[in-house]
Amino acid sequence: MKPLHVILSVLGGAIAGAAIGLLVAPEKGEDTREKIVRLLKEKGITLKKDKLDELVDEIEDQVEKHI
Repeated sequence: MKPLHVILSVLGGAIAGAAIGLLVAPEKGEDTREKIVRLLKEKGITLKKDKLDELVDEIEDQVEKHI
C-alpha cells in the first residue's frame, strides 16, 4: 500500500469516527461537565475548572480500560 493511501485511510477513518461520535453522543461535553459539577456541589464537593478537566480525563481513561 502506498503511503498516501495509508494517510488518506487514516484521515478518512478519523473523520468518519468524529462524525459518528457527534451523531450518537447523548449530550454535549459542556452539558455533561455541568451535570458533574452540580452533582458534586450537592455532595459538598467543589472543583475548579482545571481539576474538573483532570477528573473527566481520569474517568475517560477508566472507561476506556473497561470497554
